[in-house]
Amino acid sequence: MQNMLATLDALWEKASLYMNLPKITITDVVEIIIIAFLLYYMLVWIKNTRAWNLLKGLMIVLLFVLVAALFQMNTIIWIAKNTANVLVIALVVIFQPEMRKALENLGRKNMLISLFPFDMSKGENVKFSDKTINEMVKACYEMGKVKTGALIVVEDEILLTEYERTGITVDGVLTSQLLINIFEKNTPLHDGAVIVRGDRVVAATCYLPLTDSLSISKDLGTRHRAAVGISEASDSLTIVVSEETGRVSIALGGELYRNVDAEFLRNKLTYLQKRERELSKIELLKRRLKDAKKARKKDNK
Repeated sequence: MQNMLATLDALWEKASLYMNLPKITITDVVEIIIIAFLLYYMLVWIKNTRAWNLLKGLMIVLLFVLVAALFQMNTIIWIAKNTANVLVIALVVIFQPEMRKALENLGRKNMLISLFPFDMSKGENVKFSDKTINEMVKACYEMGKVKTGALIVVEDEILLTEYERTGITVDGVLTSQLLINIFEKNTPLHDGAVIVRGDRVVAATCYLPLTDSLSISKDLGTRHRAAVGISEASDSLTIVVSEETGRVSIALGGELYRNVDAEFLRNKLTYLQKRERELSKIELLKRRLKDAKKARKKDNK
C-alpha cells in the first residue's frame, strides 16, 4: 500500500513539474475530497433543518458587524468579539436535537459498513408474517370503531431497545385481542406505545420522542407527534388510532399519512415486511462465496 502511494506521489510530482502546477501530493487530494464531503453534508443538513433560517439570521448579523467595522463603531465591535464564544456554545445547545439526528443519519450510511465487516444491529431481519399483518389491521379498525386510542410501533432494522426499556415487558404473540386488551381504556397498559418485533409484542407503555416538525397540524395530539418522532429517529412504521375521531394514521420515514383505510395500511405493512435489509459489500461477498461453495459441492456430486 505504501509503495503504491509513493508511486502515485512520484507520478503526480512529475505531472505537476511538466504542467507548471503547484506541488500537490496525493494526501492533499484525499484531504480535499474529505473536506468537500463534510462541507456538502453540512450544507445539506443546514438546508433541511431549522439551521437554514439560523444561517440566514447569522448572515444578517455578520453584515451588521461588517458595517460597524467599516464605520469604526468600536462598542459594537467589542460586543461582537466578546460574545462570539458564548454564541457558539449557545448554538450547540439550541440545535442539539438536529445535530444528533444528523450524526445518526450519517451513522446509517453504508459507507462505514462497507469499510468494516461488523454489524452492531441484528444479523438477520426478523420479519413478521401475513397473519400478524391481518391481526394488526383488524385490531386497529376495531379500536377505531369504538374510538380507543392506540400507538403501535413496528420495528424494522434499527433496534428500538432504548425505547423498549421505558415500558413494561410483554413478550407475547401478537393477536388482535392482545392489542385491543392492551389499549382498553382505564387499564394499566393503555397509556404509551406498544413495540412490535417480528410476530411478538415485546413491550407496552413505552415513551417515544416527540417530533419538532412545524408541519404537523395543530389539531393533532401527542400520539401523532410521538409517531412522527419515532419515525424520524428510526426506520420503523408507527400506527396511530385517534381517540377523538377513531381514524387511523401511519408515520413512516418522518411522514404522516392521515385517515388511511385498511387496504392502505395493509400495503404499507406488506412493504415493510418485504423490504430487504441493505447488505454491505462484505456481506454480499460472503453470500457469493457461500453460493460458489454450494455450486462446487453440487458439481463434485
